[in-house]
Amino acid sequence: MTTDLTDRSALIRSRERAAAGDPALFLQQDAADDIQERLELVNRTFTSPAVVTPWPDLWRARLPGAKVIADEEVLALDEGAHDLVIHSLSLHWANDPVGQLVQARRALKPDGLFLGALFGGRTLHELRAALAEAEASVSGGLSPRVLPMGEIRDVGALMQRAGFALPVADNLARSVTYADPLRLMLDLRAMGEANVMQARAKGFTRRAVLLDAARRYAEAYATPDGRVSATFETIFLTGWAPDASQPQPLRPGSAAHRLADALDTAEVPLDDPATPRRN
Repeated sequence: MTTDLTDRSALIRSRERAAAGDPALFLQQDAADDIQERLELVNRTFTSPAVVTPWPDLWRARLPGAKVIADEEVLALDEGAHDLVIHSLSLHWANDPVGQLVQARRALKPDGLFLGALFGGRTLHELRAALAEAEASVSGGLSPRVLPMGEIRDVGALMQRAGFALPVADNLARSVTYADPLRLMLDLRAMGEANVMQARAKGFTRRAVLLDAARRYAEAYATPDGRVSATFETIFLTGWAPDASQPQPLRPGSAAHRLADALDTAEVPLDDPATPRRN
């Protein structure tokens, strides 16, 4: 029996609290801008798009007529109904990310396009380190405080498991500066990205832990102008619903030309004693 990583009820409350105030959606907007740029590079007109997002108003203005749905565990998408599915910056909270990708693929028509964006493993590595060091020092233990996020290689492999053709994963890291670490923590709440892990400590974080984490953060990650930096890594996923019209890989051993000839270099057999080896 597996335990869910995300407390979905707490995630919904976190987003509702952010929406009721002044939500900080600059990372969502950046991801949407990047996705739209990628769409412009595709020589195709999409007539039945769908968007999975926790911030529907942002996407309704960008893709008028698109079906915009929440990132629930079961996506409200009909099978084979769309030629484009976008999953925008919420997949990192999914308890079953492969299941989300499979549902998106099934919602696509043959040769339909999937574009996804999610936070990657380098996101908030500074905050993760500062909180861990502070809590170990003050409380003598650790509790989950920053969501563990996938590395680009692992996330790319999920696309293959979900059955996408021609899968591609790439990433973009952005450094954002804040007046101090506490401003970063407030901004995370305004993003709807506060700690809602199922295994989180349910009480308030001790003041001593927060102050010590802020001190450690400021000492380790200060910028020349006296602010602090925070890293946000976004991983972008691209894949297609399988179709017979797509390029297919050649059968192993069917190459008509040697790679060494194409590169104009000498071919060295692997069992050549002169071949350098790494221990």
